[in-house]
Amino acid sequence: MTTGFVEIADRVHVRREPLLRVNVTLVVGDDEALLVDTLSSAGQAADLAAAVRAITDRPLTLVNTHHHYDHCFGNAVLAGEPSRPVYAHALAAAALREQPERLRREAYEELRGEHPALAAELADTPLLAPTHPVHTETVLDVGGRRVLLRHPGRGHTDADLVVHVPDADVLVAGDLVEQSGPPAFEDSYPLQWPDAVADLLRLTTARTVVVPGHGDPVDVEFVRAQHADLARLAWLIRAAHTGSAPPERVAAEAPFGARAALTAARRGYAELDGTP
Repeated sequence: MTTGFVEIADRVHVRREPLLRVNVTLVVGDDEALLVDTLSSAGQAADLAAAVRAITDRPLTLVNTHHHYDHCFGNAVLAGEPSRPVYAHALAAAALREQPERLRREAYEELRGEHPALAAELADTPLLAPTHPVHTETVLDVGGRRVLLRHPGRGHTDADLVVHVPDADVLVAGDLVEQSGPPAFEDSYPLQWPDAVADLLRLTTARTVVVPGHGDPVDVEFVRAQHADLARLAWLIRAAHTGSAPPERVAAEAPFGARAALTAARRGYAELDGTP
């Protein structure tokens, strides 16, 4: 069976879903395994489950890096029967528990134009909220391997988690780091995002492999360069807001392209105005 997983370090495997280029990471321990993110729908999650089982039959613990549909809507398939623990930031867990229909509706609206088949499948996918909330950090023992779950602060969302596997020198960054496109700012905190990336960089060495939310694994220099761009964007937002310039002024000068930068500027202005 072709699983789609690639082993990027000792017993750490990454699989990229082809439609949205979402990364899923599998960490295999002696008698347990950890799966980071569960994709968008029951169908995608079922395919993912089969791919995981082709590599290991060890019982799974799941982690959601955040509460966006493409990283957690497969929870029910992968953790439902038999029940398995699902870790996420406390705010992500609360969103999936208390507002599943809002999250489903927003995901459907985002997908229905470009990916109507996935939108229809997602609309019928049962959602499962995480069972184990993380506030700042939690350390797991995954079959004898130490794995750190850490909330580095607000960035892509208010509920991002990174997953650090120190014995393999791998850091799973979720959508705090992006490779296949610009960062997504729709739910973001662009003024705080640079600090979140600086926090996750403290977990790295010169040889760390970083798994972004979407796209190819990257090295630390890539993350440092993206951090510099995020810091420049935050500076431009603050300067433009202080000068009462429109958000469009930021978009004309900022990294990541005009569309992404305009969304970031509007989110940043809302932060500075106290109306995020």
